[in-house]
Amino acid sequence: MAVIPRVGHYTKGPIVKKETLHFIAKLYHFMSSPDHIADALLNWFDRHGRKDLPWQQDRTPYRVWVSEIMLQQTQVTTVIPYYQRFMTALPSVEDLAAAPEDTVLHLWTGLGYYARARNLHRCAREIYREHKGQFPTDLAGLEALPGIGRSTAGAILSLAMHTRAPILDGNVKRVLARYHAVEGWPGQRAVSDQLWRHAEHHTPQERVADFTQAIMDLGATCCTRSQPNCSSCPLHDGCMGRQRGRQRDFPGRKPRKEIPLRRRWLAVVTRSPGEVLLEKRPVSGIWGGLWAPPEFNEEAAARAWIQDIVGLPGEDCRIDAPFHHAFTHFKLEAHPVRAHSGTNQADATAVNINAEGLQWFSLHPPPAVGLPAPVLRLLIKLDAETL
Repeated sequence: MAVIPRVGHYTKGPIVKKETLHFIAKLYHFMSSPDHIADALLNWFDRHGRKDLPWQQDRTPYRVWVSEIMLQQTQVTTVIPYYQRFMTALPSVEDLAAAPEDTVLHLWTGLGYYARARNLHRCAREIYREHKGQFPTDLAGLEALPGIGRSTAGAILSLAMHTRAPILDGNVKRVLARYHAVEGWPGQRAVSDQLWRHAEHHTPQERVADFTQAIMDLGATCCTRSQPNCSSCPLHDGCMGRQRGRQRDFPGRKPRKEIPLRRRWLAVVTRSPGEVLLEKRPVSGIWGGLWAPPEFNEEAAARAWIQDIVGLPGEDCRIDAPFHHAFTHFKLEAHPVRAHSGTNQADATAVNINAEGLQWFSLHPPPAVGLPAPVLRLLIKLDAETL
């Protein structure tokens, strides 16, 4: 418990004015109350919270889980149409477990971070196989599943099962880091542990689903990253970040690193009347499990592959203007190495289709398989050229 010096009494420190003492006592009571944040957030949520998001309707563990995975590192407005399409195609965990991987990745095309989709698929199969299609009802059981971490498990428990469990997604980290003036980047273990303690402390016993949605909504709509609307915030009075005029300093930024540039050459082979040759990429790594043109570290290697595998002269290939794509850890500069054969050419069928992972796909409409977003844009461009 904090020790507050008596007014006007010298106790190895400065004399504290009566007004200051009252403010400290009020603030200490405010900060030490386990219910203040919950009460304030729930009152705010009743008036201003979001209640019409698609995953808030018919709320089940499956629907909450899919939304939480999609919302990782992706904004709500981007997720909504993907979520609706996904739920239409795969409305239950049984449907997801039974779906081919290419179907799942196709539904995910454009959302990025495709490991999320692969883990989602693998997790659904484990739930169906090991748990008879039912989600575990405890934190440890949920966290044992592929791709489900502590915060996602907490969201499933609190939002779908009305079981008290804290969460700590990006929005909640920002709210708690500002409110408690937690220094440092949340990616550091000590900072993360401190934020988890605050999340545990403030999560109430009652209305846990509403509280969980409320604190996420506050971070998404009010306590935003660059322009926090402090005057409308229900936690305004007790926010230590605001009191110090340092709202934008919390949470701390990730240490900056120079993002390297990787140059790659893609063997883009087409044939009449409008097909493209793609390969399924390995499960691990960037674009894992997706379909894309074969990739090479050098232009000469792409030309040689086209000549050896497809049977088209490497020297006849043309190099299109590169396209760029930013990943978390590097920037990609991809150079399409183009080769085309007509239907009357003997080499039109020279490709060894039995070669592992190679397959011809029609360009119109784009193939219904998992495609990286920049590759999908490339195929749309190739299709336009054939019209």
